[in-house]
Amino acid sequence: MTIQEIQEEIVDEFSMFEDWMQRYEYMIELGKSLPLIDGQYKTEDHIIKGCQSKVWVHAEMKDDKVVFTADSDAIITKGIIAILIRVFSNQKPQDVINASTDFIDEIGLKEHLSPTRANGLVSMIKQLKLYAVAYQAQLN
Repeated sequence: MTIQEIQEEIVDEFSMFEDWMQRYEYMIELGKSLPLIDGQYKTEDHIIKGCQSKVWVHAEMKDDKVVFTADSDAIITKGIIAILIRVFSNQKPQDVINASTDFIDEIGLKEHLSPTRANGLVSMIKQLKLYAVAYQAQLN
């Protein structure tokens, strides 16, 4: 699936819920299904700066695609990174770099987060895209 198709799927899934309590519960469930990061990557080097909670992200290239794994010590934050990983993992670096993140506004996520969590969300996106930039540079 393309990044756009995955984003549309997520928007559809979130539209099924009537209120934000249900959406938060769904995000928590998504966090539980997150492919766990290998323990060796739960280090300071892999922590996303700018997040109130601890969020660890690891990226590697497999078959010319960036594969992300992550974890967080907070359940809502873990759900947020799970959504981002679902969108960006197993995609070509250039596609990750060029991807719009408008779907976040479409599902209303940013407006329903505390300012510190919203800043953390921006930091997570920035970090995932930075990994993609690094891998794209290796391909060129």
